[in-house]
Amino acid sequence: MQEKNRKRASGCPIAFGLDIFGDRWTLLIIREIMLRGKRTYSEILQADEGIATNILIDRLKHLESEGILEKHRDPENRRSFLYSLTQKGRDLAPILIEIILWSGVHDQRPNAKRDVLEKIRQDRAGFEATLRDGS
Repeated sequence: MQEKNRKRASGCPIAFGLDIFGDRWTLLIIREIMLRGKRTYSEILQADEGIATNILIDRLKHLESEGILEKHRDPENRRSFLYSLTQKGRDLAPILIEIILWSGVHDQRPNAKRDVLEKIRQDRAGFEATLRDGS
């Protein structure tokens, strides 16, 4: 995340995307906001995967600097912030959907969550439109 000089050095579109959102924690933060409706630092911190505070802070700053997230003061609690996806961030919806579909085929663990997978299978276009609209 820190090495801005190496970003996009090859001109490869896959490398470009991976520079922006290609690590585990970044995609899980996007998932928390996009799919689970989390809006605050403390809500995101409670993700099942147990992200460390320093990593969460680093990734939130990175996503904000890349224009994926916006941060605004919470009008009900002026000491905290609300995070939301920008259009650029919401445009990652098809990528998350493809990861979910791929995992639905290949993740055979008994505890694999399938609720979102079923929603996508029932109405992919509608599901994606909802995510892109930020609804």
